[in-house]
Order: sequence, then C-alpha cells, then structure tokens
Amino acid sequence: MTAREDLPLGVFDSGLGGLTVVRALRAALPNENILYLGDTARVPYGTKGEATVVKYASGCAAHLVRAGVKAIVIACNTVSAVAPERLRIDLDLPVLGVIEPGARAAVAASTSGKIGVLATQATVSSGAYARAVLACSTRAEVVSFAAPLLVPLAEEGWTDGEVPRLVAARYIEPLARAGVDTVVLGCTHYPLLRPILEEAARNAIGPHVSVVDSALATAEDVVRFLDARKLRREAQTPGRIRIQVTDLPRTFSTVAARFLGADAEEVEQVDL
Repeated sequence: MTAREDLPLGVFDSGLGGLTVVRALRAALPNENILYLGDTARVPYGTKGEATVVKYASGCAAHLVRAGVKAIVIACNTVSAVAPERLRIDLDLPVLGVIEPGARAAVAASTSGKIGVLATQATVSSGAYARAVLACSTRAEVVSFAAPLLVPLAEEGWTDGEVPRLVAARYIEPLARAGVDTVVLGCTHYPLLRPILEEAARNAIGPHVSVVDSALATAEDVVRFLDARKLRREAQTPGRIRIQVTDLPRTFSTVAARFLGADAEEVEQVDL
C-alpha cells in the first residue's frame, strides 16, 4: 500500500491556466507527485453561473479523489470563489484554494491597506477577494476590476509588445485612481503577463507598488499545510507531473508548455 505522503497532490482548473500553480508547486516542492486535471472541454468557468461552476468543480474533485490524491488544490480563482466549502463538506480530503493565500499575501504586502484585484468577471462578482482580505484585516479596502482580455492574451502567447502593454495599462488605470499600493493577480492566467502588469503598475502607481501572484502564494500555503500535517513526500527523488484534460486541443502542447514553463510529458484525455 502506498504511504499517504507518497500519494500525489491533486490540482484542478477549468483549463490550462492552473498549470501556473503547478509550476509554482514544482519549484517549492520538487519531490511531490502532482496529478493535474484541466477541464478543457468546458472552459471557461469565469462566464458560467455559480451553480454550474459548483457542479463542474464537484465532478473534477470527485475524479481526483477516485485517482487517489492526498489533498486537492483548486487552481482556479472562479472555483475558489464559490465552491471550496461545498467541496470540503462533500469530500473526505483537505481542499485548498487560491484566494485565501493571495489575500493574505496582499495584506502582508500592503502598507496603506488599499488593495486592488484584477480577476475574471465571475471572481469579481463573487466578492470573494474582498471577504478574504477583510478576514485578514478589517482595516483593508479592496477594489476589484474584471480584466477579461488578459486570459486570451496569455493563451495566445501575447505576453509582450504594444497590444498587451496597452491592455495592461487600461486595466491598471482604475486601480491607480483608487489609490491602491498592492495589486493581486486574481486569475491563474495572469502570471504569464506579470512583467507587463508590473511595468504598468509601476508607471501608474509608482515604484512602491507590490504585485501579488496568487499562484506563488498558494504554493507557499501548500508547503505549510503539508508540513503541518506531515504529508510532505520524504523520498528525495523528483516527483512526477501527470496531466489529464477533458479535451485535447490541437494547440495543447504549445499552450501547456507556456503555462508550465516546461514540456508537458504525461498527458491523458479523460471523460468526466
């Protein structure tokens, strides 16, 4: 029987954006085995209603449980905004999201307490970041704006040049007007555009601005969780990354490598 600490971490997202979380997890926990599920057949979740998102998330999580994971990381801000408590009730496994770690990192980074969030419309509408930030600090103030064009730019590889710079500047502008000193990248696609967004934030807000990557914050949270539960894999050998998707698009290998920062070696199409 496999020791519990040797079981893989289960990570899921509506598509491939969550591979930025896997990339951060791999850097922080190189010996962990990871099973990633991308629901590429039903992406995006950000435009769906809450009940539909919960339904899809429950199906993804149940699939990972059947595969035998030791914990589940929701690598999707939209799901993390509406479904974690439901999943924690339904599953006999720890469930970690990306919003609480990002909120804690933002509160720690901010000196004024004014925090800006860029996210999908669904995440913004949920108010999840505002609730998570206020749970950390009642003196904090959150200003959230939807930044829908950043997702297709990331997926198309448009991470540099005039077009992404103009888009980034447009989305940062209202946060600058609101007087924030910290910007949270509230979608797992956005880290691919971090250099452009940081440049826009420095230009509009000033050199003191902090840009928080929720993927990195989540990886740090997972490290603390595994250590506290004594679930970190002790074997000093590199862990495996298995990727499962519900649809295998023609551009998969290119897009996956862009998000993961390396070639995706083990890929399997599954039916939920």
